[in-house]
Order: sequence, then structure tokens, then C-alpha cells
Amino acid sequence: MRATVVSKGEFRVEDLPAPEPGPGQVLVSVTRCGICGSDLHARLHCDELADLAGATGYSGFMRSDQRIVLGHEFTGEIAEYGPRTHRRWKPGTPVVAMPILRKDREPELTGLSANAPGGYAEQVLTQESVTFEVPNGLAPELAALTEPMAVGWHAVRKSRIDKGQTAFVIGCGPIGLAVITMLKAAAVRTVVASDFSPRRRELARACGADVVVDPTTQSAWDAAPRPPRITGAADLLNLGFDVMERVRRIPKVPWWYLFRAAHTLDRGPAGPVVFECVGVPGIIDQILTAAPPSTRVVVVGVCMQQDVFHPANAINKEIELRFVLGYDPGEFRDTLHMIADGTVDPSPLITGTVGLNGVDAAFAALGSPDHHAKILIDPRSDKVTP
Repeated sequence: MRATVVSKGEFRVEDLPAPEPGPGQVLVSVTRCGICGSDLHARLHCDELADLAGATGYSGFMRSDQRIVLGHEFTGEIAEYGPRTHRRWKPGTPVVAMPILRKDREPELTGLSANAPGGYAEQVLTQESVTFEVPNGLAPELAALTEPMAVGWHAVRKSRIDKGQTAFVIGCGPIGLAVITMLKAAAVRTVVASDFSPRRRELARACGADVVVDPTTQSAWDAAPRPPRITGAADLLNLGFDVMERVRRIPKVPWWYLFRAAHTLDRGPAGPVVFECVGVPGIIDQILTAAPPSTRVVVVGVCMQQDVFHPANAINKEIELRFVLGYDPGEFRDTLHMIADGTVDPSPLITGTVGLNGVDAAFAALGSPDHHAKILIDPRSDKVTP
């Protein structure tokens, strides 16, 4: 099969042996594969990423001197089954899959490991247990976005955002755009998006953001249609006084029972929910400094460098900080079906398509935020520029 191989940061299209599915695996003929921001980073900084992955218990991450086929956002058609599979679908059935393989209980990240070549190729291996049939005749270019949209859906779910809370999305690259799309799918009424790039602000609007902000001219916090009721520590303390004055007026009801009920229901002052989708040092500290009390911050952007922030800012305002990664099989499947039934429309993210010979040009184009968001690879295409 033909595949685009990267080694020491350089891409080459090569003829490789066709993958052979092992126990529990399926061979899939790739129809589309998206280029992810993590692919861009891994191309040049994979040794640093491998060290970080090793520190968290995964030793199989790619190294710069290896020959790697990238690509973990793929869709394709069933080609062949390995042993000990259920053979659920006929050959030619369109599928998507979570990008992970397992052999002898050793997991490998598809497209980010030498042991699990990815979707920048004519064929890719998947694990049957986490492979899903594409429903409703969904076009392959949309099915290929299941993986990045599932990342956005996982972040929204983990945020536990209420429909009435204001959501702030800081950074409108592909993951920020996925978060915006999924927030609107979750019926969140107010989404404020912020990005320096005019093109990304345009895409944020297309994905459903209610307010779009250029941070060079306006603060995202000031742009919200409904300013927060609690803007500082003094407001939070005054709220305590106000509540106590009211509950002590209720005769024959121990006021502390009301507080216990609120604690049981996890009710209290609710600030906005902020999704950090930039992933560069300093952003978390900026958010903690500027955000109002009782804010929940969900860190979706992957910062690869050491970072610092002032914990006292978060402590004094009781800001909740959550970190998220990936998705689970249920979220992946549900994302696919939300796209297929029209609940979610990820098409604004798609800004270009290339063939295997165009991967290098696509990476160069994605280095600038002014034109592209998501470039797809069609292994059967001869196109070399996005």
C-alpha cells in the first residue's frame, strides 16, 4: 500500500507492505483522514512528547528516528478481518474507529506509534471492539471528523455546564471549534468565543458562537450579554451576608438545614464555564486572573511546556480547574450519530483536502491560523495543495 511516512521531521510517500490484521483486528481501506494539531506537534517534537507520555505510563509513543505513519482521525471501509473477530459488517461497509490497537493487553496509539501505523495511508488496522459502522450514508469527509468532535463532546460533558451558564471558549482552532459546536448541540444558550485570528473568528461564528471577540480590542468577559452577578471577592462575601439575613427570617426552620440541602444538591454560586483551547504557557494564569469567582475552567488545549500560575487567584475566587483528555467509547459512538443525524454539523471545520503527496504542503498551510482549520487526506486523490 502507499503511505506517507515521517522520519526526523521529513515526509516521504512510500510503498509499504499491506497491514495484516491480528486477533480481534480489522483491516480498513482509508477514505479520509484528518490532520490533527497533535500531528503537527509530533512531527517535530515527538521525543519530548514521548518523554511526557512515558512519565504517565505509556512507553510506545513515536520517536524522531523511527519511521511513522501518522493519522488518527480516519474513516474507511471494511477490507479484511483478522482471527477471533465477530465479522459484524460486510466488506465495503463504511466505519470509523477509535485510534487505538491492543496486542497481548499492550495498547498502542494509532498514528502516534511505530507499532500502530495511522491513516495517512491507503489502509489502516483497527480494533473491532472499538470500530463503529457509519450510519445514514454519512459522507466520509464528515465521518472523519468523529474523532476530533468526540474530543469536544468529552470536554463539554466533563464541564457539567448548565444550559443557562455562559460558556467562554478561549482559542478557536479545530478543538475550540469542536467545543463550540458541541456546546450548541448541548443547548447552551450563550457561547462567547475569543481568538486573535480573523479567520478563526469567522469559523467560530459558523460553528454557532453567539458572541465572537477579538482579544486585541475587547475582553471576552466584557463581551458577555449578561455580566456575572459576582465579579469579585467582595461580592461573594456580601452574598453570604444577604443569604443569612434572609434565611434567619424564616420562623421555626433551622437555617443550617437549608445549607445542608444546598450542599447535598451541590448548589451554590455558579459562575461561567471557561474552555481553555489554546495550550500555550501563560493562558491558564490569564484566565485565573481575569475570571469571576465560582468559575469552572476546563483545560482542553494541550500545553507541552512547563507552565506557571498563581494558585491564590484560584483559591481566593474558588475557581475550579479541570483537565480533560480524549473520550470514552460511548462518547465516540454518540458523536458519530450526532453528526449522522444532523444534530451536529462539523462541515465548517473542513477547509481543504489533499492526497498523500500533499501532506507536506498541508502541514505548511496549517502552520498559519489565517486560512485553514481542518485539512483532510484522501489517499486516492492526486491533489497536492489544500
